[in-house]
Amino acid sequence: MDMKLLAVVVALTVVIYAPPSQAKPISLVERCYCRSTVNSLPRGYIRELRFIHTPNCPFQVIAKLKTNKEVCVNPEILWLQQYLKSAIKKMKKAKRAN
Repeated sequence: MDMKLLAVVVALTVVIYAPPSQAKPISLVERCYCRSTVNSLPRGYIRELRFIHTPNCPFQVIAKLKTNKEVCVNPEILWLQQYLKSAIKKMKKAKRAN
């Protein structure tokens, strides 16, 4: 059997029987979740905060509101900066206690 024909048959077999990939296309992986941010959001509206740091995007903060809506919060907001500093201090104290 010709080697080129064998290579083509093997390649087609792999393509046909390979499981579908669950990976996202590169164009979706490189996108930042937060394209715009909210600059004024009272803390009382927020149910939970999520922090995302990816290599291609700046530090992103996603707030899940009590209405179950998600918005991106500007990480430069004063109360958020204070919250993060306080959380870091608590984590350092907890590490020292252990």
